[in-house]
This record gives sequence, C-alpha cells and structure tokens, in this order.
Amino acid sequence: MTETEGPAHKKDMSRRRVVFAGGAVIVAAGIGAGAVASASADEDTAGAKKPGGGQKSGGGQGEECYRLTSETTEGPYYIDADKIRKDITEDKEGIPLTLRLKVIDSDTCKPVAHAAVDIWHCDALGVYSGYEAMSSGGPGGPGGPGDGGTPPTDAPTGPPPSGGPGGGHSEPTDDERYLRGTQLTDEHGYVEFKTIFPGWYQGRCVHIHTKVHVGGKMTDAGYEGGHTCHTGQFFFAESAVLDSAKIEPYSTSTTTRTTLTEDTIYDRSGVTGGLMKLSYRKRHMARGVIGSITTGVDPDGTHDGTDL
Repeated sequence: MTETEGPAHKKDMSRRRVVFAGGAVIVAAGIGAGAVASASADEDTAGAKKPGGGQKSGGGQGEECYRLTSETTEGPYYIDADKIRKDITEDKEGIPLTLRLKVIDSDTCKPVAHAAVDIWHCDALGVYSGYEAMSSGGPGGPGGPGDGGTPPTDAPTGPPPSGGPGGGHSEPTDDERYLRGTQLTDEHGYVEFKTIFPGWYQGRCVHIHTKVHVGGKMTDAGYEGGHTCHTGQFFFAESAVLDSAKIEPYSTSTTTRTTLTEDTIYDRSGVTGGLMKLSYRKRHMARGVIGSITTGVDPDGTHDGTDL
C-alpha cells in the first residue's frame, strides 16, 4: 500500500482554527538555555486572527486563532481501543516525548472540556501496533525480512481494502496496542500524553494521528457515544527529525525517509496544518522532547476521517 493523497483530499473548513501560543512552550518546558525550539516561524500563517476577530498584529504574545484546513484521512491503522491512559509507551524504545495538547471551540476559542482525544503513531522503526505484520519492517509483512515489497503507508493507492472511503481501513493483525491511547481534556481543554518520538516509514514524513470525540461519556468499557468532530495529524519540524535520526534506535533505520515538504498530507501551512512546537536540548535530545499544539474543533461537526 502506498500513500498518494494530495491537496485534493483537504477541505477548507471555515470554522476550524488552531491556536498558537507564542513563546509559551519554552517557559512550560523549563529546559533553559541551549534549548531548541522548532515550530512554524518560517511557515505561512496568513489569515491569522485574534480571538475577537481582529487581524493578527506583529509581536503579540497572546493566543491567536488561525484557520485550520488539516482534516485528514484516519488511515488504515486506526483502532478504537478505548485505552484510557496518559502513558502509551509500554516497552517501546525511543526518545521520550511529552505531548501537550489543548482543544478549543473554533468559533469562540474557548476550551472544550471532557473531549476524548485519541492519538496513535508508529514506533521508532516505523511499526504500528496491531499491524506489525503489515508495517514497515514487520516480520512477514511488506518491507519486512525476505519481502521485496514497499512498506505500506496511511493511504493505500487504488480501491480501499475495505471497499469504503477514507484510504481504506485494515483489520488488525495482532493484539499489540502500544503507542495508542485516549484521554479526556480537563476543564481548560488540556490533555497530556507520555510517548516516544515517532520514527518514519516509506512514503510518509514523521507524524502522529489524532481524533477528537465529543458528546460521549465514560463507562466501564471506555468512552462511548458522541461523535468524532476532528481527525487530523501532528507533524514535526525537519530539523528535529534530523536530530532524532542521530540517536538509536532511529539511527539504525534503513528505510527511505520522506521529508516534511515531500509529504502528500502535510499542507505546508505551519501550525495551521498541524506543525507542532517542539522543545529540547539539541545535544541531549535523547533525554526528551516536549511537543505542544492547540487544535480548534467544531464540536457540532462530524469529521471521522473516512470521508476524505
């Protein structure tokens, strides 16, 4: 399977925005001098507006609302596992990543409390839990030992294997669920995950998938009911990916890497397209990275990633 979606799969959702809190991440990280801050400073932020509707003004440090056009396919590797947990690492090796997310209403910029936020991503060598046999390097799968094929990506070419839209969902091949989890946002719209810096696989840049669900409730079986109001992806600055590639186990990967600008899903719009703010010590990246982004959603909308 190969991923070929281009700009045609993206929709201009006029109510959807993202908030960029200028300069806040370094303070929150507390990592001091010598830190690297990778974000969208050199990316297009045209159309930015203040929460009150005014145009963006230079030099401001307050929160600013940006139009967001980063609804994406959920890809074939989504599993509604209902694993409500903060630490999704399990026993996977890699650079520790603290992922700090905030969910807001894109009309009002007010926080959305009690929203269920899913994230899932591959491990340091490009393997997805639940799909080890199909992922890059998985035993017996495309790109694995003895296989001359091309590792799959999030959006197969041709008819989806399930026969439905959205890139085609594949059924899990195993019971592993590492690097997957769900949490509810707090009263201020915040949620935090402990995971690892994702690796890469052929055809895609480094990324994390996400879904935001509202209107449901917690039960003994997990989060149930409601609807999915956002399906998207978070992206990493190329400089940070290059830094990670110097560290094991990322440095052992022989998979051809797709850069951020080569990716067919990232729309090159910076933070409005899901590019995260990253903070870490350049010479000590192995100790950990902090990633932060605030995503605006339309709580009344339904965007489950299968209609793109």
